[in-house]
Amino acid sequence: MCKGLAALPATCLERAKGIKTKLGILLQKPEMITDYIIPYSDKTEKLAKPQRPSQIEVMQWRESLEKLLMNNYGQVAFKTFLQSEHSEENIEFWMACEDYKATKSPIKMVSKAKKIYEDFMEKEAPKEINVDHYTKEITVKSLAEPSTSTFELAQKRVLTLMEKDSFSRFLKSELYLELIK
Repeated sequence: MCKGLAALPATCLERAKGIKTKLGILLQKPEMITDYIIPYSDKTEKLAKPQRPSQIEVMQWRESLEKLLMNNYGQVAFKTFLQSEHSEENIEFWMACEDYKATKSPIKMVSKAKKIYEDFMEKEAPKEINVDHYTKEITVKSLAEPSTSTFELAQKRVLTLMEKDSFSRFLKSELYLELIK
């Protein structure tokens, strides 16, 4: 490792490693654009291997981002697209919140809430999402007694951001157009 890299914070080095991995994947030449779709795997988020949807299902995704996100394959496809735009933290946050809301154990809920806050909302978080100060303040207050609605406002803000910003570009993307075929 060169001397310049040693001085960087650990979070920067982790992000650089992640980018290096993603670039390695992109350098491989797939036969189809859908070969780029890699299911997200993390200790806190487990997706079953998504089954390729029918052409009709894929076309229904145009109706709303919610329809797309209700489909596991749609989630993975959208996440892959967001990775290409370097904004996958939004879908990862949304998915973490969905997993959190499904948690029944209060003890697990507390630890998951802390992890989500540290990963996505804390200042300088490794996957910091773009939400306003008011939303962060409300979320921090609700962390005192975590419930299924702890991240509700932040999740809605991120969903709106993805809907207004990334979703329309996804529908025009080569990846989506390939899925329609």
